[in-house]
Amino acid sequence: MEVFAEYLEKIENPIHRDRTEKVLTWVINKFPNLMPKIAWNQPMFTDHDTYIIGFSVSKQHLAVAPETVGINHFSDEIVQAGYDHTKQLVRIPWGSEVDYKLIEKMIEFNILDKKDCSTFWRK
Repeated sequence: MEVFAEYLEKIENPIHRDRTEKVLTWVINKFPNLMPKIAWNQPMFTDHDTYIIGFSVSKQHLAVAPETVGINHFSDEIVQAGYDHTKQLVRIPWGSEVDYKLIEKMIEFNILDKKDCSTFWRK
């Protein structure tokens, strides 16, 4: 979690900070082979130097970004979880429960789908 300490300190709202820290810690514990890093001022996780998932904070939600392919693949499940999404991110409102099973599925999907990927982003 050291890599995310400075990012977390900058989150002013303690509820948002605590939830973000909890989600990031969960990813670290669930997927210890992923590399945590800060890039583009956001916490993210990579596998063999390819992007797997990223997170960001806004006033209204915690955003989860599994790339467009991940959004498209899980679009129905995202809606069923009660979340809104765009082409690039899933919005988890601060007042909603975090669907860790869905995040787990997105991460597992990206790890498998990008196992032979040699670039940071999908082409």
